[in-house]
Amino acid sequence: MKQHHIGIQWKESLKFEAEAYGQKIMLDGDAALGEAGTGFRPKPLMLISLAGCTGMDVASLLKKMRVEFSNFTVDVDAELTEDHPQRYTQVHITYKIKVRPEDREKMEKAVTLSKEKYCGVSFMFEKFSTLTSEIIYL
Repeated sequence: MKQHHIGIQWKESLKFEAEAYGQKIMLDGDAALGEAGTGFRPKPLMLISLAGCTGMDVASLLKKMRVEFSNFTVDVDAELTEDHPQRYTQVHITYKIKVRPEDREKMEKAVTLSKEKYCGVSFMFEKFSTLTSEIIYL
């Protein structure tokens, strides 16, 4: 079984430096709550992971399908509960992409394959939230 390892190091207050595979990012508490707000918050990083996972899947699949595309973005909107522990209950992924009209069916297939077969992050999200998606063609 493959294992991943990350580490975080406390810097000050609620600020931590995270490192994985030689790459570093800063985590920090919310400025609205009196923290410096100079880094990512943990829950939004989950959404970034979801967007990155499915986005990479779709880009890879389109390449294999020989679909030319441009202006590709992935947006994620999520509803967070007010009660603690706060968690995402509704998550919506919006894929925006420019492809030829005749390649739209392939784009839809790539999104479906990402959700149903390849994106482990979306698989995990479906365990605790309702996950929906849409494609907007540019």
